[in-house]
Amino acid sequence: MQEPAERPSKTRLKRDVEALQALGARLLEVSEERLASIELPERLREAVLEARRIRSREARRRQLQYIGKLMREIDPAPIRARFAEWDGHSAAATAAHHRAERWRERLLDDEAALTEFARACPGADLQQIRACVREARKDRLAGRASRHYRDLFRLVKTALDALAPPYNPEP
Repeated sequence: MQEPAERPSKTRLKRDVEALQALGARLLEVSEERLASIELPERLREAVLEARRIRSREARRRQLQYIGKLMREIDPAPIRARFAEWDGHSAAATAAHHRAERWRERLLDDEAALTEFARACPGADLQQIRACVREARKDRLAGRASRHYRDLFRLVKTALDALAPPYNPEP
């Protein structure tokens, strides 16, 4: 005979409800464009928009509880994934960031790295990257904080992001 599955404790249930309410509260903080990009039931979307208009602290608290109640009726995983993507915590975003950092360091440390980067990213603006590398090296030798160092990262990341998704070369 099979034993019935153990029910979650009251504490666990309360923690889950509070987490959903906190996720709903984060929906209030995102821009209109980002909110529109999340697939939400119409009632939840309206509740979030209504909560944004409420100025009374107590009324806003009650509205947040209502949003938490609505959140229990949906699967919160897509919303959490979207927030993770926006926060830069998704595995793919983190990997792309690290890949761009490695290329930047190689470009600064190795003269031949620009040729390899040109082969790996044929659409990259090599003239601009070369100029940033030159200026970042000068700043590094002088011991100054470098705007060019940050600009080089942006250029490298843009070039890598422009490649087809399955192919992102490692340095």
